[in-house]
This record gives sequence, structure tokens and C-alpha cells, in this order.
Amino acid sequence: MLLSTLKFKQDIKIYKYENLFKKMKRGLNNKGVSPVIATILLVGIVLVMGLIIFVWLRGLAGETITKFDKNAELVCEEIQFEASYSIGELSISNIGNVPIFQMKVKVSNKGNFETINLDTLTESWPDVGLNQGTSFSDTITFSDAEEIVLIPVILGSSKEGEKTFTCDEARFGYGISL
Repeated sequence: MLLSTLKFKQDIKIYKYENLFKKMKRGLNNKGVSPVIATILLVGIVLVMGLIIFVWLRGLAGETITKFDKNAELVCEEIQFEASYSIGELSISNIGNVPIFQMKVKVSNKGNFETINLDTLTESWPDVGLNQGTSFSDTITFSDAEEIVLIPVILGSSKEGEKTFTCDEARFGYGISL
């Protein structure tokens, strides 16, 4: 009798485990993704990741702009100009050997600032910019401004043709307190 009871208990355990495995097997079959769909998803994820990495690396490389067969940033170091602002009159003189194509003006007012191209503030800025030894002067009003910073822009060449390059404000900007 004891032997048959043990055998019966073992049979019940085996039956429970068999049913558990059958349920697990059925659950896996019903909830799985087909191999074709899984492959398509993996290929799609890899393509998207590759595209993201490509765009990121392309942005890091940037486009090289050159002038006088030098990197435009190095040419900015050779720019020399003088500027003054008095009674609404802005005067800029190019005293260096590098032509200044445009000039950006950073207008500071009570902690806020706005950067504007000088040629949008006046019609008298020369189309070719300020060549060596030339000057610019015009009446421009900077209402409520505390300071302006003049930032030179040069015209260089790249693979796509002529492009403008704005010099670094911190290194090459010319500040005028108003």
C-alpha cells in the first residue's frame, strides 16, 4: 500500500510537470515572433543606427572653407580692422591685408543680445565688402544698446563653391561700449 501511494504521488508530480511544460510550450508558440519578421526588424534597426552614426560623423567633420589656400579660421587671425561709434555714426576701417566680406553686429542690451548682419542695417555696406585699406561709415542707431560687438565675416571657397565664414566672436570680435 505504501509503495502504491508513493507511485501514485510520483505519477501526479510527473503529470503536473508534463502539463506545465505543455502550457509553457504552447505559450511560447503563441507569443513568439516569426523568424522572418525578427530578421526584418533587426535589419531595420541596424540600418537606422548606421544612418544615425553616419549623420553624426558627417556633422563632426564639417565642411572646410579656405581662403588664400589656408583654413578660413587661420585667415581670421590675420584680419585687422578698427571701428568706432560716435553720435550714431559707425565707422569701420580695414587696416589689414585680408578683405572683410561682411560684418555681423552683436547688439547687447541688459543681458540680452541679438546678432544681425550689418548689410541688413544699412544699404551703404559695399557689395564686395571692405578690401584692404578701405573704410565704411554710416549713421546707424542702436536704440537702448549697452554694447555692440563687430564680428568679421570672410568669403572663402569650399567644394560647393564660395561660402562665407564667420570668425570667432571671442577671439576676433571688436567690442564698442555705447
